[in-house]
Amino acid sequence: MTPSHQATSPRANSSATSAPPHLAIVLFSLAMGGFAIGTTEFASMSLLPFFAADLGIDEPMAGHAISAYALGVVLGAPLIAVLGARFARRTQLLALMAVFALGNALTALAPTYGSMIAARFLSGLPHGAYFGIAALVATSLVPQHRRSQVVGQVMLGLTTATIIGVPLANLIGQAVGWRASFGLVSVLALLTILLCALFAPRDRAGSSDPLRELGALRSGRVWITLAIGAIGFGGMFAVYTYLATTLIEVTRVSPAVIPFFLAVFGIGATLGNLVVPRFADRALMPTAGAILLFAAVALLVFPLAAGNPWLLAADVFAIGASVSLGAVLQTRLMDVAGDAQALAAALNHSAFNTANALGPFLGGIAIREGLGWTSTGPVGAVLALLGFLIWIVAWRAGPVSAGITPGRNAARDDNAPARPAPPLAPDHRSRSDAARDRVA
Repeated sequence: MTPSHQATSPRANSSATSAPPHLAIVLFSLAMGGFAIGTTEFASMSLLPFFAADLGIDEPMAGHAISAYALGVVLGAPLIAVLGARFARRTQLLALMAVFALGNALTALAPTYGSMIAARFLSGLPHGAYFGIAALVATSLVPQHRRSQVVGQVMLGLTTATIIGVPLANLIGQAVGWRASFGLVSVLALLTILLCALFAPRDRAGSSDPLRELGALRSGRVWITLAIGAIGFGGMFAVYTYLATTLIEVTRVSPAVIPFFLAVFGIGATLGNLVVPRFADRALMPTAGAILLFAAVALLVFPLAAGNPWLLAADVFAIGASVSLGAVLQTRLMDVAGDAQALAAALNHSAFNTANALGPFLGGIAIREGLGWTSTGPVGAVLALLGFLIWIVAWRAGPVSAGITPGRNAARDDNAPARPAPPLAPDHRSRSDAARDRVA
């Protein structure tokens, strides 16, 4: 797979000329970071019963470690996106993965509950900014009509982690100890640093500035899109966080079977990210609304399916497929953010992890109130339906120019004439100069 020769603008064409000749290996390198991030984010949920017992706390309290990671993402994504506006994207990718590796190593070594909370917060800081920068790198290498597809392919790292990384981490956690699972994530992060150092396109320092990036926050459409993810995604996390315990306490399966259900969730998420973005490139917002309704139905079915392992596996697959909403909303934010592309792309993951904090929190309240482990399903369905109500508000606001990122004034006027998406990095060199810097 190679970058398209149909550049969206002279600047974009110059960027494509300086890009690596093989798009597939660039996407693989970026997705490896997503694989490491997805492994730690979802494995920590599946390992919750094990580190809760080891640290001497109950499971709802242990769920605060999940929320601490999510809080790190929520705060880190916009902060790093703004502060990193003047740095080359390749440099940012390497630095973010280094911090991520350190945070997970400290998690593996955490002696107390408090130190683990701090380490999970540190681990979450680079999460959103990494995915945001990776999405911008990927979309800068393809024509406009393929943006959702390449964002979905970068996100395949995260969803593949739920098939391979999370079950493997769970098995390691049961066999060796939960600390070894977080050590594995640190190794994956170091591998990502190596791959990005070798294959990520070299680019100059950005010409953007913090004030321009913060301009995205003036757009009501940016906030509405973020709200869809922050609320609508919470349902999936409400169920997934307590899935391992539900399997043991309600479905009555052996702990050895838990990785199978985690892999089923991952297969659903991966297939969703492969298929759904193709529809999103044709009808972006209708696709987002359909995913939210689909998720609400799957979450409502959860209590009914929990007593039968096979029915539960089918429902977990369906809930996993709703993860594709992330790639759809990522593209929507690129459409409404104007020149503040880095901040908007990172904020998508702030919203995603606001849901990661909100879902387990509300699910935990329902469980503590004695409503049972399966009460997370109805709680999640309510969140998905609330997300759909917010989607209706966004839909009624009217469309942005389809498939094209608005220009500098888009944050102030969504009806302004659209401009092409920005290139990989601001670069005012001639095409011949760029060709000499081709990266093998």
